[in-house]
Amino acid sequence: MPRTRLEAFEIDHLQVLDEEGRIDEALDPGLPDERLVELYRAMVLAREADQRMLRLQRQGRLGTFSPSTGQEAASCGPTLAMTGQDWFVPAFRELGGMLMRGVPFHRVLLFWGGWEEGNVFPGLERTLPIAVIVASQIPHAAGIGYAQKLRGEKAATVCWFGDGATSEGDFHEGVNFAAVWRSPVVFICQNNQWAISTPLDRQTASATIAQKAIAYGIPGIVVDGNDPLGMYAATHEALERARRGDGPTLIEARTYRLMMHTTADDPSKYRKDDEVEQWRRRDPLVRMRRLLESRDLWDDERQQRLDAEVKKAIDDEVRIYETFDRGRPDVYFEHVYGTPHPEIERQRQEFLAGLQREARDA
Repeated sequence: MPRTRLEAFEIDHLQVLDEEGRIDEALDPGLPDERLVELYRAMVLAREADQRMLRLQRQGRLGTFSPSTGQEAASCGPTLAMTGQDWFVPAFRELGGMLMRGVPFHRVLLFWGGWEEGNVFPGLERTLPIAVIVASQIPHAAGIGYAQKLRGEKAATVCWFGDGATSEGDFHEGVNFAAVWRSPVVFICQNNQWAISTPLDRQTASATIAQKAIAYGIPGIVVDGNDPLGMYAATHEALERARRGDGPTLIEARTYRLMMHTTADDPSKYRKDDEVEQWRRRDPLVRMRRLLESRDLWDDERQQRLDAEVKKAIDDEVRIYETFDRGRPDVYFEHVYGTPHPEIERQRQEFLAGLQREARDA
């Protein structure tokens, strides 16, 4: 018997706004001027908040964190396409999107400062906390989407993760579950080319990450992840598909982290400066500002006002973070077991005695 072709597949690439800020009129999502400005302002806030966290960490005022500089479009563009009824399921490089959802910046600082309160967003119950464990949030998103389907909600779930997450079993389990049960989930892979020090060609033999969607029987698309309008358009289309009951979509956002994996990392050990500079020329903030300027929506005076507003907002949130009532320093010992334990109590007393010695010797 001769071989017969059962299926044939294609993976599209989408770019709406190029590196010079030129827009493809045929692909323009048609956002009103105020929404374009909102998107740019959100990315500027995310960039400045990220840079402030870096300074705080270097000064010993914040713990290790994962910078998102250079990847703002991959979270802000999709967030603009979401509604309050949609669930926001981040990994750990979606700072811009989280701030757009209304998460107070001081809560993000509390999280990276090591405080449980950084996982709590009052009034934003459909925005999940940061997920540091790679790919752990993907099955959560699949389950949330399935619950939305069972409840008959006209809403969806958007879940972010990195390229390294696609090598985890949780990625397969979550995406496969969502595909089989047609859960309304938009999976966004922030392919920033490096999983810590592992380059993409050591992560997968696939030409694209998006084509992994083919195996699950769902649509996949590659998007210029530094194009905020492309990310908005792809997510908007995927959300519409999810809300009408047609199941999940996998979006590969091709982007780049311009800084370190975390502040405990030295990227110069494994990548070259010229690679970083090539991607720096694709900065999402620069291209978005050029678009606004070409439409007479932005100028230096507006930028100066925005910079001042952002600085004040960040200053205020840092002040809240550093004056936040963190309770007794030994409270953690009360939550190791459900009931008191002699060994834990001994460790508590040793810890408190150490604090007293430090205070006395200071």
